[in-house]
Amino acid sequence: MTLRTQNLEKLPSEEYDVLIIGGGINGAAAASALAGKGAKVAVIDRGDFAGSTSMHSSNLVWGGIKYMESNDFALVRKLCKSRNHLIKSYPSTVKEIRFLTTISKGFRHSPRYLWAGTWLYWLMGNGFTKRPRLLSPKNIKQEEAIIDTENAVGGFEYSDAYLYDNDARFVFNFVRQAMTFGAVAANYVESLGAERENGCWVTRARDVMTGDTFNIRSKVLINAAGPWVDEHNALTKQSTSHQHLYSKGIHLIVPQLTEQKRVLAFFANDGRLFFVIPMGNRTCIGTTDTHMENPYPEVTQEDIAFVLENINARLSLETPLTEKDIISTRCGVRPLAVKADKGQSRDFLQLSRKHVIDTHESTAHISIFGGKLTDCLNVGEEISDEVQKLGVTLGAPATRWYGEPDDKVKASFMQQARDAKLDALTPATSNEKLSSRLWRRYGNDAFGLLEKIKADPSQAEILIDKTEYVRCELEYARDHEMITELEDFLRRRAKVSLVVHRDELMNSEGLKKACEVLFGDQAQTRLDTYFAKNPDTTRPNAPRSEAALAE
Repeated sequence: MTLRTQNLEKLPSEEYDVLIIGGGINGAAAASALAGKGAKVAVIDRGDFAGSTSMHSSNLVWGGIKYMESNDFALVRKLCKSRNHLIKSYPSTVKEIRFLTTISKGFRHSPRYLWAGTWLYWLMGNGFTKRPRLLSPKNIKQEEAIIDTENAVGGFEYSDAYLYDNDARFVFNFVRQAMTFGAVAANYVESLGAERENGCWVTRARDVMTGDTFNIRSKVLINAAGPWVDEHNALTKQSTSHQHLYSKGIHLIVPQLTEQKRVLAFFANDGRLFFVIPMGNRTCIGTTDTHMENPYPEVTQEDIAFVLENINARLSLETPLTEKDIISTRCGVRPLAVKADKGQSRDFLQLSRKHVIDTHESTAHISIFGGKLTDCLNVGEEISDEVQKLGVTLGAPATRWYGEPDDKVKASFMQQARDAKLDALTPATSNEKLSSRLWRRYGNDAFGLLEKIKADPSQAEILIDKTEYVRCELEYARDHEMITELEDFLRRRAKVSLVVHRDELMNSEGLKKACEVLFGDQAQTRLDTYFAKNPDTTRPNAPRSEAALAE
C-alpha cells in the first residue's frame, strides 16, 4: 500500500483540528507549523503539491529590494529578516548569492543613487550579507565578460539568496515535515466545496485519480489554494475583504551562459528587473509581467520573444540566443492580494507579493492571499496564531517546525559518509559531492540512503543522463514522496524536466528504467501519459496532441 493510499484511507475516518486546501508554499508551511505545534492536520491538493505558482518562481529568496522604490520599507525590512532566517535555518539549501546589476544610459536613476539604496537595503537586513559594491563599466566587463557594457554607465553588486535546489522541492519538504509531525497529506484530492454542520466543517472531497468522493471533517478550514483562493471561497460561500489579481511571469532555461555563480540583473525594456540566474549547468533567464484575467497562463510566442530580445540586448554572446537554445520554460501566475473594493482598478505592476490572512471567526474559516517563498515561515507562525484564536489548542507551541537537523546530526552523517568513501562514488557529471547532495535533500533520511549505497554501490548510479538523481533516490521518492504521476518526479520532487529537453527525455532509456522503479508494471502507461499531457512549451506554436488539448 502506497503512502498516498494510506493517507486517503485516513482522511474520511477522523475529525481534524484543521483541514488545509492547497499544498503550495502557503499551505505547506501552514501544515508544517500547525502539525509541529500539536494540531491534528490534514492537507489536500487537487493536483500535486507545489503544482502551480510555487513551482514557477525565480528560485530567489530575496528581501524585495524593488519595493524600496515604492517606499514600502516595512515590507522590505520584514522580507530581509525572513531571508536571513531562512539562510540560517536551511544552510544547505538557501544560500547567499551576489547580484551584479548593470545600469544602461538613460535609466531613471544613476548607478550611485541605486548603490546608495543597496546600502540602505543591507542595513535593513541587519548587515547579514556581504556589503554592496559600486562598479564601473570596466569593472563589470572584467568580472562578467558576457555582459555588454557598451551602453552601460555603471552598476553595483549586492547580496540576496537563492534556492540551491528547485522551489517545488523546497515546498514539498514542508509537506514531508508536516507528515513527520503526524499530519495526513494527499495530493490529487480535490475539494468540491464545504459546509458548516453543527459547528464543524464538512468538506466534500474527490480522489482525482479514481473519481471516488468522501467527506473530511474539521474544526477549522484553511483556504490556501493559491491562485484559486477566490474560486474556492465561492464554493464555500465565504466573502472576504481581499481578492486576487493575476500577473503572468515566464522564465526560459538555456545552456549555461557563465560559470560565475552570481545572478546578473538588468532592467528590461518595460522597466522591470530582469535576471540571469545560475541553475547548475543551466541558466534561467526572465521574467515577464503580464496582466491575466484568470490563473491559467500559457507561454506565448510574444513572451519568448520578449525574454530573448532583452537578454540578447544585454549580453555579448558569441551567438545570440534563439528558440533553438531553449531547454524548457517556466510559466506561472503571481496571485497578488488586493482589497476587494479596489478590484481591477489597481495597477498590478505596483503591487507587492505580500501575503494577507483573512479570518472569519464566526465560521472558523481562514483564507491566505498572495505570498511568496521568502515569507513562508511568517505565514506558518501567523496561521498558528489565527488557529489558536479560533479555539484550537496547540499542545506543543515551542516545537521548531522548520529547518535542517542540527549541526551534530549533520557532522555524524558526514563522518559516516567519509568512512564509507561515499564521495568517491559521485558521478563525474555532478555539480556537488554525493554526501552534500544527500544531506541537503534528505536530512535525517540521508542515513538510510547511505546504508543502501554501502550495501549496494550501484544504488549511487545515475539512471537519467544529464541529471544528478541516483537510483536510491528514485526508490526513496517512490516510497516516501507520494509520486502519483511522472510529472511529480520530473518537475517537482526533481527538476529533471527543467534541465533536460523534452525530446531527449522521450528518447531516454534511463527515464524508462526510472519509470520502472517508480511505477512498476504501469511504467509505460505513466510515461505515455506524461508526454501526452506535456507538450513542448519551447515551441508555443507547435501543434498539441489530442490528449493535451483535452486537458
